Amino acid sequence: MTIQIKGAPNYYACEENILESLPAKLAEMAWTSGLLIHGDASWKSAAPFLDPIDLPVTRIAYNGQCTHAEAARLAEAAQSERVQFIIGVGGGKVLDTAKAAANEADLPVILIPTIVSNCSPWASLSVFYDEAGNFVEYTIFPRSTFMLLVEPKLLLTTPAPYLIAGIGDTLAKWYEADALTENMTDQPLAVQISRSAAKLCRDILIAEGDAAICSLQNQRADSAFLRVAETVIMAGGMVGGFGDEYGRIAGAHSIHNGLTRVAETHAQLHGNKVAYGILVQLALEEKFDEILVLLPTYRRLGLPTVLRELGIKDHIKTAMKTVADGAVAPGESIHFMHVSSSVQVAEAMQRLESFIAENQGVTQ
Repeated sequence: MTIQIKGAPNYYACEENILESLPAKLAEMAWTSGLLIHGDASWKSAAPFLDPIDLPVTRIAYNGQCTHAEAARLAEAAQSERVQFIIGVGGGKVLDTAKAAANEADLPVILIPTIVSNCSPWASLSVFYDEAGNFVEYTIFPRSTFMLLVEPKLLLTTPAPYLIAGIGDTLAKWYEADALTENMTDQPLAVQISRSAAKLCRDILIAEGDAAICSLQNQRADSAFLRVAETVIMAGGMVGGFGDEYGRIAGAHSIHNGLTRVAETHAQLHGNKVAYGILVQLALEEKFDEILVLLPTYRRLGLPTVLRELGIKDHIKTAMKTVADGAVAPGESIHFMHVSSSVQVAEAMQRLESFIAENQGVTQ
């Protein structure tokens, strides 16, 4: 068994006013020229924090999608500007694009997340899509992020739906890691660390997710908000960082990838589709008791439990087949669970629909 550990960024800090230290940190490295990659919405959130800081960077907007072509375009811009580093400012897709561009340009990358929605700030990989938003693949990079700076006050600009989706995405860390490792009789220490981080994700988010959303709505960067934010970003990233292929993705993300083939779901956030994928994975594993454990949390947070809550209201059986076909496509992680039949996945989706209908009263 070979496990490649990329457990953490080279430097990580989560504290108020941490961004004010960035010029000094750049000076320590003797870096005098960088490329700052951002999205439109993310820059509106980050500008009040970064505009007052004198940074030696050229700003460039990404095109809204993490594609191989976009990463190549930004890498070429970095090379033409002869920069020494890249900064990514934004949500998951911006940061994934910045990591990919930095890898292609062979430059260190500094990440500044503007929202709490997934572990992209921590993970040494990028998820690629095509121009239409369909999942293509994910690529693991040979080195970790150089620097990750988390400003709590900036994270308070997270729209509540993104935090909820981030909770859904991070809950999958436990269920997918468990599916990959529960039958390992001699777990390496790295896998045990990965499982511990994954279990921490599940337990903290179920216990404190509601409080964190309340804190966000009241614009308080209190302990509940920060614990959930760092659970999504740090603990979530550690699962794959230490577990490698035994701590990354299994059934839930394959269901997500299948859902991207249905146009009605394109407006749904990544984490919402993954959250639904958790339930399908549990149905495949015959773990309906665990679905009952999760239902109250899903109800309180508004996470989707059935296809209509993902925007699929017509031609349900056709949509199920499309999702199931995509979920078992060659290379999909659901195969790690020894699931390769599209029919098996579609049947699990149908069983989930029936089970949820039978348990509508589960709210606490």
